[in-house]
Amino acid sequence: MRPRRDGSTLDTVFEGIRARVGSADTGAFGPGSGIAMTGGHVAVVTTYLVPDADREFGSAEFTRRWRERVGDLPGVDRLSFDYNDGPSAGAKVSVQLEHTQTAPLEAAAARVAAGLANYAGVFDVDDGFKVGKPQLDLELKPAAKGLGLTEFDLAAQVRGAFFGAEASRQQRGRDELRVYVRLPKEERDSVHAIENLLVRTPAGGEIPLHQAAYVSPGTSFTQILRVDGRRTVTVTSDIDPTMTTGNDIRAALARDILPDVVADTPGLTFNFSGEQEAQAEAVGSLTQGLIIAMLAMYSLMAVAFRSYLQPIVILAAVPFGMFGAVLGHLLMGYDLSFLSIFGLVALAGVVVNDSLVLIDAVNQLRMEGKSALDAVIGGVTRRVRPVILTSLTTFFGLMPIILERSNQAQWLVPMALSLGFGVLFVTGIALVLVPCLYMMIEDLKHGFRWLVFGEPSAEPEPLPQPGGR
Repeated sequence: MRPRRDGSTLDTVFEGIRARVGSADTGAFGPGSGIAMTGGHVAVVTTYLVPDADREFGSAEFTRRWRERVGDLPGVDRLSFDYNDGPSAGAKVSVQLEHTQTAPLEAAAARVAAGLANYAGVFDVDDGFKVGKPQLDLELKPAAKGLGLTEFDLAAQVRGAFFGAEASRQQRGRDELRVYVRLPKEERDSVHAIENLLVRTPAGGEIPLHQAAYVSPGTSFTQILRVDGRRTVTVTSDIDPTMTTGNDIRAALARDILPDVVADTPGLTFNFSGEQEAQAEAVGSLTQGLIIAMLAMYSLMAVAFRSYLQPIVILAAVPFGMFGAVLGHLLMGYDLSFLSIFGLVALAGVVVNDSLVLIDAVNQLRMEGKSALDAVIGGVTRRVRPVILTSLTTFFGLMPIILERSNQAQWLVPMALSLGFGVLFVTGIALVLVPCLYMMIEDLKHGFRWLVFGEPSAEPEPLPQPGGR
């Protein structure tokens, strides 16, 4: 019996189990598959677990144990295990291959999938070719072409014999009734009946289907994707984050496998998609936004302080805040994610507050006529308590989110970690590094005056009063 948060006991970790044969929801066959499949060859088993607080393991651990317990099932073409852990950016590893022809593309995808399966920590490898329903492929023989038959004529006659050909339409009130004619059931219920189907020639003669075309078993494609007229297939896989990362597998593929496959398959091209593509797009967009935000903050502070150097001193705390955010992820056992990066961008606008109020206090003391050193000491003394209190209240305000363990809040935790630990870490930086940088700039200014104007005065002039000349 397992204890629950409300004091009751629990003898199972399942809230329900559902098995469905004949259809699969989109994405049921691994991350990034994006295909809804139907047919008697498809089966899906879904388990619903109790809330995280009532069990000692996560969904990832349960999926790993389930995969190990099931093992390899004989006769199964494709077996995939997946779990829902919040917003997903696609498959952990995803390689998109493009070629003008299907056969070389299928062979290349098989080679990439086979090489991908050899890496440690990689599982649920999918070569991208979805097995569809069985079918019979017909290829017109030269003798039939000599009799005037075409592929269109052959397809129309086979369809009409087994599916039906429209004979007439009748109007019944507001509805239109279509009448189809086809062979009797006993003449279309076996492969033998198909091979011996009589096909009419344009001259009025008849020949059996097996004399008119090559009949071979095959499978139908469940989906055909093309980009700029080129056939596209995506090889995907999942990974064990305790053993490797998607970026490591991507680098290994680009170094060891993909160059040989491209060299052996003329006309083949590839690019990485899935989580890697989403990550690159997100990082690029956020980097651009961060640069614009930093320039905007610099411009505002330069106007307010009437200085081009003091905003640089204030913005110097931003990299240290990001280091604190990374350190917070390590301490709490979380990996950096997309939302962690969002938190880092938001952190850039928060960590400057402590440095901002500190530099403002120093400038006010300089306006009162105090020297740079006395103004820095006085400004830090005056602002040390507000800076510490502001950082601590922000950090403890985010602690409930950081310590929350419910599924609904898990995707918010990385952002809260970036903000909370970044603000906490930058507190000491603002009280120590920023005053040091301020004095360094003052020394550089004195040295510049000495080089240009000669020996500087013993004491620098105080800052001008607002509105003064």
